[in-house]
Amino acid sequence: MEPNTVQSEGGLNVTLTIRLLMHSKEVGSIIGKKGETVKKMREDSNARINISEGNCPERIVTITGPTDAIFKAFAMIAYKFEEDIINSMSNSQATSKPPVTLRLVVPASQCGSLIGKGGSKIKEMRESTGAQVQVAGDMLPNSTERAVTISGAPEAIIQCVKQICVVMLESPPKGATIPYRPKPATAPVIFSAGHVRADTLTALATANLSLLLQHQPLPAYTIQGQYAIPHPDLTKLHQLAMQQTPFTSLGQTTPAFPGVDAGSQASTHELTIPNDLIGCIIGRQGTKINEIRQMSGAQIKIANAMEGSSDRQITITGTPANISLAQYLINARFRDVAAMWTDPSTMTTS
Repeated sequence: MEPNTVQSEGGLNVTLTIRLLMHSKEVGSIIGKKGETVKKMREDSNARINISEGNCPERIVTITGPTDAIFKAFAMIAYKFEEDIINSMSNSQATSKPPVTLRLVVPASQCGSLIGKGGSKIKEMRESTGAQVQVAGDMLPNSTERAVTISGAPEAIIQCVKQICVVMLESPPKGATIPYRPKPATAPVIFSAGHVRADTLTALATANLSLLLQHQPLPAYTIQGQYAIPHPDLTKLHQLAMQQTPFTSLGQTTPAFPGVDAGSQASTHELTIPNDLIGCIIGRQGTKINEIRQMSGAQIKIANAMEGSSDRQITITGTPANISLAQYLINARFRDVAAMWTDPSTMTTS
């Protein structure tokens, strides 16, 4: 969340961004036939409701707007889920109505404040709203976020969400947050010899990008407010994302990627990246390169720009597994950036 801590008469007047984790069936209910349901939710609540793309078992629903708009959107979603439960009961033998359940995605650094000392805060929220609230003990895969599950009647859920928002506004996230991104339901192919094919992993990383590049050519710039934002060269992005990533045999584990051999001797690998694409890897204030370092366990150094050179040198140091993971994450970053520029409506500052 990125709160704007402005107070107004009668309560908070802030702009919030809240992320929800939903199953595909739940997302289908929110979207509705020909998108009519989500369109009505957007119009009636005045909140921005965006749903992540991809053929994934889980999707991220992002709700952004003033607090009143956020709570209206949550109310509409909660009542829609209750309607779905009632409809499903008419076709089953069930006699008791199950509760509505929503899953928020919250930076792990804020979860302590939601729980409170000795669990006091979460107990208070349960008692005052009547909703059940559970904070996951483990972070979601490849992220620094946790799932916060809220169950109960729609009215209880809305009151609970209001209290959670207040706590999160009072205790902003600490440090950089690595957001959870659901993955497609496709696993790498593992062979009996204990090796994973590099071309399989590369194909997974670049399949969507190859489809994106089949679109019509993009204009050189996107106008945002008073600024003309240059588009990166998607051809270069595609070439970089297609670079082979030599994964080693599976064996011991690393914290970020279970099943990858971490016991090999350290070595060094160099990559050459065009100057005009280096920002894709570094990210705003170095957030993206720091994520890649943390998730891969590799040391990554980016050389200063040399006069007269159109390229920058990236040096990756670590075990072969660390290096391979770092390369894979860099390639995936190019894929994400290409997707963002192909669909400017999904563009965020990164």
